[in-house]
Amino acid sequence: MKILVVGGGGREHAIIRALKQSPQCTEIWCAPGNGGISYDAHCKAIPATDVDAMVAFAKEEAFDYVVVAQDDPLALGMVDALAAVGIPAFGPDKAAARIEASKVFSKNLMQKYGIPTADYAVFDDPTKVIEYVESKNKYPVVIKADGLALGKGVLICQNHEDVVAGVKEIMLDKKFGASGNHVVVEEFLTGPEVSVLSFCDGKTVKPMVSSMDHKRALDGDQGLNTGGMGTVAPNPYYTKEVADRCMKEIFLPTVAAMQAEGCPFKGCLYFGLMLTPDGPKVIEYNCRFGDPETQVVLPLLESDLLTIMQATTNGTLAETEVKFRDGAAACVILASGGYPLAYEKGKEITGLTEGQLPACADVTVYHAGTALKDGTLVTSGGRVLGVTATADTLPDALQKAYAASENIHFDKLHKRSDIGARALAAMQ
Repeated sequence: MKILVVGGGGREHAIIRALKQSPQCTEIWCAPGNGGISYDAHCKAIPATDVDAMVAFAKEEAFDYVVVAQDDPLALGMVDALAAVGIPAFGPDKAAARIEASKVFSKNLMQKYGIPTADYAVFDDPTKVIEYVESKNKYPVVIKADGLALGKGVLICQNHEDVVAGVKEIMLDKKFGASGNHVVVEEFLTGPEVSVLSFCDGKTVKPMVSSMDHKRALDGDQGLNTGGMGTVAPNPYYTKEVADRCMKEIFLPTVAAMQAEGCPFKGCLYFGLMLTPDGPKVIEYNCRFGDPETQVVLPLLESDLLTIMQATTNGTLAETEVKFRDGAAACVILASGGYPLAYEKGKEITGLTEGQLPACADVTVYHAGTALKDGTLVTSGGRVLGVTATADTLPDALQKAYAASENIHFDKLHKRSDIGARALAAMQ
């Protein structure tokens, strides 16, 4: 099969490396891709959000299957547009992608079908937001932009001043564009966070191994929120008892709710969960593989990824094996100094051979923000590389990932030194 993966980051690189292991996969392309991905796939410089150009390219190249990995093209209806020209794809259609593309849609869905989540209210008037929060007088409080905002449209407000500033940023200054026309105001939940990616075919849901993300830029969970500075899998807080409860109270009801609403979900449904004192609750849904969670989940997958993906498209997931190996995986992100704010690009990356560390066993380097400039690999983003290691235990996986990352260099390289520390503490 000839396959196209839409996107150009670390998640897409992880998907491509997993798909390449399938005996059915004969040729693989990525659009737009990046410098490091070009060692593993043919890259075509089409923006992931250019639905018309992407569909025209898919038709022209006669791809057998397309994996739409990024949220924006899913929300724009790329899967629908591909289906219209007879090309099967992995990912939800536009109607089902609303589960991530609209916080208002997803919160109302959870309320209607009794799926546990934080208490909330929806507003389109900035003054009403401030009045509502004042009447509740409970801090911290969470304010979320309704639409997609690159994972950054969520503000945790500690006091009245934060609320006023947050409302101004999202609703008046329109920092996230039209995503800020409506906001969701939520109660602040506490407890360990867990990410669970799952395969869905509209009726059946098969969860993947759980993971733990590290969103803050600096050690000790300090600094600004980022797209993710590292991940570990499995998440030690996600015990068998918790998993069974999530399946019964959250996963199955969500898939049934989407079916009942006439927009069955097919593809990868991401559950962002908080294990509160009152039990597991949904913080957010994503309509695609998480980044950098994918970089620790897929290396532990034993079953054939392409077979599973096709089963989600064809509605045959119930009969398809989804098996993960025992053991653990850890991913350490190497970022550009200054990320998530201003950072320089074009720094030469040294220590890699064709994008990888061949001397390090059980280690894969996933490229998120790299480019090839006259044959030299350089930085081209905030998150540059994800160094992932697998091992029988989490301490071993972390030790391998950190040791391997010491072989890679670029000017102003920044990484956290405590990825997995919370997970290790929870295992004591």
